Formats: sequence, C-alpha cells, structure tokens
Amino acid sequence: MSEQLRQTFANAKKENRNALVTFMTAGYPTVKDTVPILKGFQDGGVDIIELGMPFSDPIADGPTIQLSNTVALQNGVTLPQTLEMVSQARNEGVTVPIILMGYYNPILNYGEERFIQDAAKAGANGFIIVDLPPEEALKVRNYVNDNGLSLIPLVAPSTTDERLELLSHIADSFVYVVSRMGTTGVQSSVASDLDELISRVRKYTKDTPLAVGFGVSTREHFQSVGSVADGVVIGSKIVTLCGDAPEGKRYDVAKEYVEGILNGAKHKVLSKDEFFAFQKESLKSANVKKEILDEFDENHKHPIRFGDFGGQYVPEALHACLRELEKGFDEAVADPTFWEDFKSLYSYIGRPSSLHKAERLTEHCQGAQIWLKREDLNHTGSHKINNALAQVLLAKRLGKKNVIAETGAGQHGVATATACAKFGLTCTVFMGAEDVRRQALNVFRMRILGAKVIAVTNGTKTLRDATSEAFRFWVTNLKTTYYVVGSAIGPHPYPTLVRTFQSVIGKETKEQFAAMNNGKLPDAVVACVGGGSNSTGMFSPFEHDTSVKLLGVEAGGDGVDTKFHSATLTAGRPGVFHGVKTYVLQDSDGQVHDTHSVSAGLDYPGVGPELAYWKSTGRAQFIAATDAQALLGFKLLSQLEGIIPALESSHAVYGACELAKTMKPDQHLVINISGRGDKDVQSVAEVLPKLGPKIGWDLRFEEDPSA
Repeated sequence: MSEQLRQTFANAKKENRNALVTFMTAGYPTVKDTVPILKGFQDGGVDIIELGMPFSDPIADGPTIQLSNTVALQNGVTLPQTLEMVSQARNEGVTVPIILMGYYNPILNYGEERFIQDAAKAGANGFIIVDLPPEEALKVRNYVNDNGLSLIPLVAPSTTDERLELLSHIADSFVYVVSRMGTTGVQSSVASDLDELISRVRKYTKDTPLAVGFGVSTREHFQSVGSVADGVVIGSKIVTLCGDAPEGKRYDVAKEYVEGILNGAKHKVLSKDEFFAFQKESLKSANVKKEILDEFDENHKHPIRFGDFGGQYVPEALHACLRELEKGFDEAVADPTFWEDFKSLYSYIGRPSSLHKAERLTEHCQGAQIWLKREDLNHTGSHKINNALAQVLLAKRLGKKNVIAETGAGQHGVATATACAKFGLTCTVFMGAEDVRRQALNVFRMRILGAKVIAVTNGTKTLRDATSEAFRFWVTNLKTTYYVVGSAIGPHPYPTLVRTFQSVIGKETKEQFAAMNNGKLPDAVVACVGGGSNSTGMFSPFEHDTSVKLLGVEAGGDGVDTKFHSATLTAGRPGVFHGVKTYVLQDSDGQVHDTHSVSAGLDYPGVGPELAYWKSTGRAQFIAATDAQALLGFKLLSQLEGIIPALESSHAVYGACELAKTMKPDQHLVINISGRGDKDVQSVAEVLPKLGPKIGWDLRFEEDPSA
C-alpha cells in the first residue's frame, strides 16, 4: 500500500500538478459522517486522505482539531472503530490512499504490531504518528514494512540536519513538512520562508516527494505552497466547514470545498476491484525491504531514560526546543559559576530549610519518631522555589526574555512569578480554569508579582490541560521563550533537570538528620506524589541507601476503586503522556483519564518517569490517600504541631502516620512538608461539610464566635 502512495505522487508529477491531501478526524462531527466525508473528498478530486485517530491530549494541534478530537471521543470513537471506518470506506468505494494520523499512546496501548496488521487489513496505506521519536520510529517502521505500509515522517523548520538525514531514510513514500512552528490551524498567509525550508529538506530527501501542511486553507495558499512542494495538506479549514455544515450536507461540503481548491480538476482513481487487488498484492509482497538505517543514537550527556521510562515523545517541532534546553542545562551544571549563582540565592529562598522532630505527632501515631522537613518555610511557601529560581537562571543563560510555566495548586506559578520578578523577565502562567477558581489566592499573588495568568478552559480545566497549553505556546514562541516545567514530568531533560534542582531537599535532609543522630540515616522518608518534583527531590539522594524506605503518597480522591482519583502509580499502567513514557491513568483505548483530587497540585494523570522506574524496580513504594484521609493529615499536623500544611503535603502526613504505626519507637521517619496550607483554607472549608463527618471534624459554629 506504500506503493499506492508512491504512485499517487508519481501520477501527480506526470500530470504536472500538486497532490492534494485532506484531513478529517474520525467520528467528527458524528460517527456516521466520517465515511460520507471521505467519499466527498474523493469525489471532489483529492489525492490522499489523512484520517485522524482521536486522542484525548493532542498537544501538536490547535483549537479546531482539539475540539474535533474531544467531540469524536464524546461520540465514543475508539481505535478499533477508526479502523472499522477505514474498512467501511473501502467497501463503499473510497480507493484513494488513506493515512492514519495521530498520537502514539493509543497505538502503544493497542499493541504496535497488532495495530499495524489490523490497519493493513482494513485498507490503510500508512501512518503519521505525531509524537513518535526516531529511535521508536525505527522499530515501528519494521512492523510497517512487514505489512506493506508506509511510515511518513514529519519535519519542521526547527529540525536539525542530523535529524533530517535520519528522517529521510525512514521515508519510503513522502515526507510531511510542517511549514511553520506552532500548532495546527488556519492562517491568513503561508510561511514566508517556505522556499528556504523546502530547499534545506530536499538536500536530504532528494527525490522523495514533500507534502507541506499547517495553515493552508485557500486555493491561493494551495497554489503558493504547490509552487515549491509536491503535495499540499489542508486540515483545520475542512474540519471547521464540515463541523458547521448541517446534518446530511457534510458530503456535499467536503466535495465542494475540494473542488474549489482544485478548481474542478479531477484525476483517475482505482475502482473498488482494482483497489482490493492492489491491497492483496501489497500484503503478499510486504517483506521486501530496502536498505535503511537500523539505529539512531543522539548524544545525550545525561541518560534519556530511567529503565523503560522517559524519552522524548513529542512533535518534531519540539525537539529543537528540547535540544537547546538540554545543551544549556548540561553546560550550566558543569559550570561552577552557575552553582555559585544558584547557591547565593539560598538566603533569598530561606535555605537550608529546617528539620525538626514532630513530638506530638509522634506521640499520636505511637510508632516511629516522626521528623518534618520544612519546605513550607521557603520563600513563597513551598519547595517549588528551588526549581523555579534555578530554571530562571538557566533561562537568562540562554538569553530568553520571556518565561512561561504551568501550575496546578499555584505554588509553582507563584514561585516562577517570584523568580521572574527578581530577575526582570516577563512571566506567563497557564492554569486550568477550575484550579484558578479553587486557588484564587495564589492567582492573585501571581498577578501582584506581575505575572499574566491564563485560565485554560478546555478539557478538564486542571493541571493536565494547563501543561498541554504551555507546550503548545512554547513551540510557537521558541526563540524568545523559556518553559519552566514545575514537576519532574515531561520529555527529557525535564525529569533530570527538575530532580537535579530539587535534590537539595534530600541532600539537606540527609546531612541535617546525620548531624542530629550521630551520623545515622533515617529509616524512611515520605513525600506526596503528583508529578514528582518534591518526591524525586527528597528520594533521589537516598536512592542508593537501601536501608531507607522511600514511600510516596498519591491522591486517592474518592477511592482508587472509583473513577475519581489521581493515583497514577497505584492504579495506572505504562503509556505515553506529555512527551514521556511513564505510568498513566488511561482507559482501555489509551485515552487519558480525567482525574480528581481535593488537592489541585496532585490532580494529574501522569507521573515523573524516575518514580515509574523506582516503582518497577521496587526501590520505592507508593500508596494512595483519599481526600478524607488527606484532610485528616491536614487536621493532625495543624492541631498537634501548629503547622497548617498544603493539601498536597497532607497526603504525605497521613501516609507517614500509617507507616509510623508499623515501625519501632527507635526508628525514624522524615516527612517532606512540601508546602504551606494558606492557599487551601478556602478549599478545606468547601469540602468539610462532605468530608468532615468521615473523620469526625466539624468546624461549623453554632454561635457567633466573636460574641
């Protein structure tokens, strides 16, 4: 079927015209519309169809295609159903090549080899997998070749020459050229430097056809792009038109739009019998392989993976961002001056943070001696300032003037806004609209500090969606913008980078505890787990001290036996999310779950890859505390130690108390109190009527307390 793609471009060239490629998301606007729209494309004269496989978190796509994915998933579209749509279209006479386009996690969940086999049987010609890194693409390419299909690589203006060379070897039918940095969507004009980009790409691709997309919507765009390319891709405009069209008219809209782009020009297409004969022959001769690269090994100073977890599963345009960041990070941590600059800020942060015994909490739990590492006493009220200040110093080294960040509970947002205010950089913080509501105090603090807060209103309106929007913004504004990721999540180098800067927590803990306990180590350290910044920061210095138990406490929400929790390591399974292979809360089709936690900072469906690795090796253990149990931790620390902790930290307090009960009185346990609870007082007041009775806590006043 890859041969059909090659012939399609060859025929277009012979006829002295450009091949037109159109995109539609499977199941949008409704499931029953998909096949008629594909028929409309073919009857209008299209050469190739891209059929989008819906995914819950399409970080390379703009609002139009994001919406189409959301609607398709609401319509119940699954990956098997998408393949069935291809099969149905073939049976109803759609014979032009169909390329399946989407993201890696649903395919990984399905099983790469089985998915590719089933796609070949359904009648697909090939795949565009937006976030598939080269080393994984080489593996998938072998499955694709074995089934006579094509893996189409994406290249972007930011793609390096090294990667262009590799990607040109992967291509066996054509290369998709992303014409500009950013996400998909209609633009008023095509990229002004397209000629230069195409010339650079052709140095490596030679005679392999190039199809150009991103921003094309009119016949004038088609002609302009076609003057330098072999094919032209149109997506968002068609998706909008079909979405706006009345029911029963979507075939006509698709057909008429394509006819308008092509000015009525048509070309010969295979009959249904010819197509199925072509498909049969293609499957029969699939094992004939051409000489191509078998490995790709980019040079990374720090390991890109933690065991099976980690990597860089991102759209091609983001690789340049990550390489620049990685190079800057590698140079910074090898430079004593950088560390001198960072450590000179310790007094500003309030480092070292204190370590002291929680006498009354210890007495209450009746087990191990409990100690508190007081990151809540840091400037801005949490551990987040450690990483934020260090990354802003890195941004300055890289010459970036603008800083962006994502935030859930607002602690990272406040810390980043603080660092930017100190060093005179502009700051924009992406925050889910629901988190903006429940963390209004921190939103106001960020604004006081001069930051712009963008409330993200799509999806679940929480940290997950804020992170996606931050990535989309970053890739569009790479030259001027630095993205301060707040947790040990995302593609390499972020997990290593954040852990490096947060490891000051565990290093101090080890030194302080030894100084007060005759050089001994604690028997256990405990931290809450959302993405993983405070837990990796606490755990990593103890990683090789196997006598020290590492316990992470996740957000159990209403219970891990319900749909309403954020216990990724407890209830998730391996997958790819936000650019990294890790544990993910996902459904049976590989779509990322909505999450719930009383704590905004733990309300995230993924987790840092290093934590995933520690789980897989058994080096760390993870449990989940429910909302009610976290509230009990909040109450205990407040009323026994006079310390109001963040709701995130309250999960760790509860888990630590339960662990302490199983330990001996001469053993010692340290809790990372990662943040203070000022920000959460209103949230606690809101949930107390529901959760208070479960833990015997009622703060409602029968009478006016001021009387």
